[in-house]
Amino acid sequence: MEEQHYVWVTTRRIQPGALDDFERAWRPASHPQGMHRAFAYWSEDGQQITGVSFWASKEACDAWRSSESEAQRRAAMAPFVVEEQEGFYRGRELAVPGR
Repeated sequence: MEEQHYVWVTTRRIQPGALDDFERAWRPASHPQGMHRAFAYWSEDGQQITGVSFWASKEACDAWRSSESEAQRRAAMAPFVVEEQEGFYRGRELAVPGR
């Protein structure tokens, strides 16, 4: 059976020139319990950021999302965010031919 992944994806558009300030606010103060890995990807102009985090379970992700630490982190980011889209997904790694 293939390993299933639990993933939270957030894409934010931020104010022009705010990338450094946003990145400082974006980092959590402590490692969220149940998070295995996290990645961030920036557009060339630095105004769109997509964060991808991998979780042990949907429940672990939900617990972090409803925590006081996450609320504080989101409040710190809010002054720089123009637009935000987010969602939780389940999936698996795809087999790439020739690998």
